Order: sequence, then C-alpha cells, then structure tokens
Amino acid sequence: MSKLKWLSIAAIGLLLINLCMVLFLFFGKPPHAREGRRPFEQGPKNKIIDMLHFDKEQVEKYENLIKQHRTSVRLLEEGITEAKSNLYLTLNEKGSGAKDSLVNQLGDLQKQIENVHYNHFLEIKRLCKPDQQAYFTELTSNLVDFFHPEKQGHTPPKK
Repeated sequence: MSKLKWLSIAAIGLLLINLCMVLFLFFGKPPHAREGRRPFEQGPKNKIIDMLHFDKEQVEKYENLIKQHRTSVRLLEEGITEAKSNLYLTLNEKGSGAKDSLVNQLGDLQKQIENVHYNHFLEIKRLCKPDQQAYFTELTSNLVDFFHPEKQGHTPPKK
C-alpha cells in the first residue's frame, strides 16, 4: 500500500475516534451535566424566589443582593486562601509562632463569612412583603438543607 493510502486510512480512523469520543462525552453525561451545572447549583436562588413568591421588582432587588453577597464572600474566601497558604508555609519553619495567629485569623474570617450569610438572609427578609413573611419563616426552617445537595437527594461527585 502506498503512503497516501495509509495516511487516508489513519486520518479517517482518527476522525471516527474523535467523533465517537465527542458523542460519548456528550451523551454519556447525565442531562444536568450537559447544561453545565448540577441541579443544586441552580437551585437556591430559584427556590428562594419560588418559595417567597417574589414579584419582578423583588427579584431584581434580590439579584442585586446576590451580587453584593457573592462579592463579600469571595473577598473573605480569598483571605482564607491566603491565610491557609501562609499557615502551611509555617510547616517548613522551626518553632514558628505564627501558626496560632494564622489559625485564629482563619477562624475570624470564617466567622465573618457566616455573618455575611446571616445578614444576606436578613436583607432577603426585608424584601418580603407582610403576606410573604410566613413563606420566609418556612424558608428559614429548611435553610441548611438548601445548600447541602446530599440532604436534597443529590450526592456530590466522588473523588
């Protein structure tokens, strides 16, 4: 066989392999993975809007609250990442007294994150009209489960 024929067969073979791989990757995933997000990642915002029966104006205000909340949490999480990095760098130092200070800093940052979360929900409560307050009370009784997919019947991917 000539080199041209071998190259043609190889090219067609590689094309078929690539096509099969793309089809497998696309159709082999569960439907929610093809959408780019897991259901619980889409859920809390929409669940809260549905549970509280927000109107358009409330939804707009809520979306602004979410942006502010995410910005605040992101900044604190960056601080946690930096503090953890500094903490683990102390493993290479002899007799480092910085460890306790960094652990305390991590605790303070986590405390700030929890306060940001709590205040976020106070802001959501303020968005509610008087007839929506009962829905908010119901929401708060289930709030912890909103952010834990395993409690919603979803299991996170195994490592």
